[in-house]
Amino acid sequence: MKNIYKKSILMFSIAASLVSCSEDFLEETPTDFVSADEVSQTGEIYPEILEGTLRGVYAMMYTTGTGGTTRHEDFGQKGYDLNSDFLSGDIALSQNVYSRYVSLAQLLITTDFTQQQGNYDTWRYYYRIIGSANKIIEAIGGNDAEITDENRLTMGQAKALRAYAYFYLTQFYIPEYTPDSKVLPIYLLDTKGVAVEQSRTEDVYKQMISDLNDAIVLLSDFERVEKYEVDKNVAKGLLAYVYASMGTSDANLKALELAEGVIVGTGAPLTTYNQTSYAAVAGNTEGGFNNVNTPSWIWGVDITLDAGLDLISWWGQMDYYTYSYLGAGDVKSIDQGLYNQIDDNDVRKTQFFYNPASSLNLIGYNKFFNGARKANGQRNIEDDYIYMRVDEFYLLSAEMSAKEGMDLEARNRLKELLSERFKNASDYAYVDGLTGQDLIDEIYLQTRIELWGEGKSYLALKRNKGTVVRGDNHLFEVGVPMLYNDDKLTLEIPQSEVQNNPFIN
Repeated sequence: MKNIYKKSILMFSIAASLVSCSEDFLEETPTDFVSADEVSQTGEIYPEILEGTLRGVYAMMYTTGTGGTTRHEDFGQKGYDLNSDFLSGDIALSQNVYSRYVSLAQLLITTDFTQQQGNYDTWRYYYRIIGSANKIIEAIGGNDAEITDENRLTMGQAKALRAYAYFYLTQFYIPEYTPDSKVLPIYLLDTKGVAVEQSRTEDVYKQMISDLNDAIVLLSDFERVEKYEVDKNVAKGLLAYVYASMGTSDANLKALELAEGVIVGTGAPLTTYNQTSYAAVAGNTEGGFNNVNTPSWIWGVDITLDAGLDLISWWGQMDYYTYSYLGAGDVKSIDQGLYNQIDDNDVRKTQFFYNPASSLNLIGYNKFFNGARKANGQRNIEDDYIYMRVDEFYLLSAEMSAKEGMDLEARNRLKELLSERFKNASDYAYVDGLTGQDLIDEIYLQTRIELWGEGKSYLALKRNKGTVVRGDNHLFEVGVPMLYNDDKLTLEIPQSEVQNNPFIN
């Protein structure tokens, strides 16, 4: 399956142009990108060019520097997943030697719009995805074009990727869903750097919903070759998250229906007991969130040596068994308070190293690891990136059901997942006695435990209007309650955008 890069030189050159850098306004469409007209005209001669351009957008999701910096925290979607886990409080910076993530852990970036890490790179990355998707959409004929069979799948993926980028922008830059607030500019065309006003949040959501509904229809019969591609089930998953983030009863029910659609549509099994942790059984060869072929993964990327990833990568920040900052002293651990809430019989507790006398206490060394399990061993990254797995939709379905008073359905979905985390049903039988807010709180807790380190806790924090209270193993802000909509937990529109867009105050 290691064949992402085995494409023609022509298509690679188009893809590479989508990852190049410039310092133009907003940089949602830098001047050294190919223009929409060029993509369209070339696509008429070489129909595969549009597909190659689309692969370039996917490559941005795991390529270093796509946030416009040379920082070692700038490595695509998994970089922003890690940022969000820090903001949620579920990942603790418990020791620091090289000053990576210090400003984020101190929550300085969220109150200083001049900071590149966090504010600038996040904004630039997601608007570059949007700008690139817009080029593809415009080259095919525009947002309302009548799509031919030849370009239907490309258009569907481009619209889904545009919505994916807007969704993460809403989560990072908007404290909570308030329809009339104005934060994000909407770009739907190849604007070539023309400034636009901030749009109402409700309009941003309408656009995401429209794009994802279009994508679901356009991709209805898409049989993808690689898991890095968006298919109809990934689009449904993204739309479920969009609706769930709104918090209204009507939106919750739509999110529930979509989450169930993902579970049924993929037919993917839950991550098994053995796959959950290296320490699940003696001699385990299944554990480790490092392989895109894991059946429960429904969106992820098969990382090859051709990708050129090394220290500047998710693995280079988080894996003790990779040549990494974690192994060298920048230790990222599970929050002590969250760890303490994991049942001793829960296999997920074995994901973490426990030795209070060690600087590596509570690292996730049995969840995310290179299979050779040699300290600082992996130098050139071949372990894969996960973006989405079916387990999260069992939890999202349970959460939406509980919020809408369907306690039985919520308990059943939650117990299905827990049946793969405990050996004995008696260990999770307590779920049958939970109702109302107690049930909602339990699902939220299990979501944090299950998806630790996968970039989903921040989304759950906002959906559940939670409060962050950092445990004793954090270096900063220990024990300080912070509500989900606290300014310290929301990014600032970057200085460059404020200075260059006259419509932003």
